[in-house]
Amino acid sequence: MDAAGTEFAGNREAMLAKLAELEAEHAKAIAGGGEKYVERHRKRGKLLARERIELLLDEDSPFLELSPLAAWGTNYHVGGSVITGIGVVEGVECMIVANDPTVKGGASNPSSLKKGLRAAEIAAENRLPTINLVESGGADLPTQKEIFIPGGRTFRNLTAASAERRPTVALVFGNSTAGGAYLPGMSDYVVMVKERAKVFLGGPPLVKMATGEESDDESLGGAEMHARRSGLADYLAVDEQDAIRLGRAIVKRLNWRKLGPSPKPEYEEPRYDAEELLGIVPGDLKIPFDPREVIARIVDGSDFDEFKPLYGTSLVTGWADLHGYPVGILANAQGVLFSEESQKATQFIQLANQTDTPLIFLHNTTGYMVGREYEQAGIIKHGSMMINAVSNSRVPHISVLMGASYGAGHYGMCGRAYGPRFLYAWPSAKSAVMGPQQLAGVLSIVARASAAGRGQPYDEEADKAMRAMVEQQIEAESMPMFLSGMLYDDGIIDPRDTRTVLGMSLSAIHNGPIRGAEGFGVFRM
Repeated sequence: MDAAGTEFAGNREAMLAKLAELEAEHAKAIAGGGEKYVERHRKRGKLLARERIELLLDEDSPFLELSPLAAWGTNYHVGGSVITGIGVVEGVECMIVANDPTVKGGASNPSSLKKGLRAAEIAAENRLPTINLVESGGADLPTQKEIFIPGGRTFRNLTAASAERRPTVALVFGNSTAGGAYLPGMSDYVVMVKERAKVFLGGPPLVKMATGEESDDESLGGAEMHARRSGLADYLAVDEQDAIRLGRAIVKRLNWRKLGPSPKPEYEEPRYDAEELLGIVPGDLKIPFDPREVIARIVDGSDFDEFKPLYGTSLVTGWADLHGYPVGILANAQGVLFSEESQKATQFIQLANQTDTPLIFLHNTTGYMVGREYEQAGIIKHGSMMINAVSNSRVPHISVLMGASYGAGHYGMCGRAYGPRFLYAWPSAKSAVMGPQQLAGVLSIVARASAAGRGQPYDEEADKAMRAMVEQQIEAESMPMFLSGMLYDDGIIDPRDTRTVLGMSLSAIHNGPIRGAEGFGVFRM
């Protein structure tokens, strides 16, 4: 790669432009409900959700925020009125979930629910304790039909975590009412802030309507009442800072130990500059790029032992270390997956499972090859072998969408539906059933055949308009911010941060045991 060339410079400028767009959207999530509601929150003497997280985390430790663009492209606030991510508290990696009370009082909408459920899934798969920073008015009532039924999983997940000996901690800073009252009710440890926390199934107006009883917030569900009378609060904090101190003390006494193998204590940084990752991916994804250039800038010492380098060359496979953790890497080279690549991937995935080695998938694929020659050579059964291997692999998987991720190639490279522990996207990524032009072209061919079958003339002008409309729609729906808004990834990351993000993800993964599959399904030979 010529880092001083015009092609590299053009790629870099295109990527920087995408990163600027991404930063603008992230700023919306960080801004919360806006200046008016932030100021109102501060006047009540309260910390913002991100300030609470910062105080909770160990000093100068990173926070791996997840799904920051949830709800992008919807009518809900970008971020989904909740912040989720993995951070280190008293040396323990924890899943942290914080309501943002500046956005509709922290009320949960459908995007909030999806984001919270994804956080719970990540915590369960990677054996992470969970700390909930609670201040929410409960469900966003106009959307109750979309969140009431599936929302029950939130509480089920808490009880399952406790049964699996994954501690859950609730720090209650404000309202936690109605169904939300069960969040502290089902947590292992509960801290409530004096004169601020309010936890009840029904507030004074509802109690008045239901029973005729007159009551006030404090006697009905105040922190002191729950600490002295009901016993729901395990700790009574004098203020928010004290609640966070108590939360850290709880984690300190968990006697938490990772079950996965430790990383190598010493390792080299990559020999190539991560800054150069900005110029590797072309603005036009039809132009191939060499994923080895990416691998050289993210793995320890840029040391990569390639497996089967002369066979199935459209897929690069091999072994490396990343922040001291051994990994296997599958990376698309030329976009299309043929039979050889599929068989190579299948064998490589089996080898990784034999050695209990996590796998990293670097996506840039347009899918499996089509055509008479390839069908006759068995592309369906060979592609199915690869998908079978991915489906039944038991070592942890992490996927990074660098460029295209289309069709069944998305599945074979461990897309969202195939359960990667984490899935990230670069701003250059696109994902759909197929490329916009191909999809529009298929619809055109089908429409022409249908018109011919009816003996009718074909409207070329309408066809042209249809193709333009479909291409525009699929292009928009393939973009990473659209997919991130739907929770189809765990975040869009700056390419320069890839090594750090993968390292933090691998560290979180190693809270649990790493064990490969003991058997696979039937491979059609």
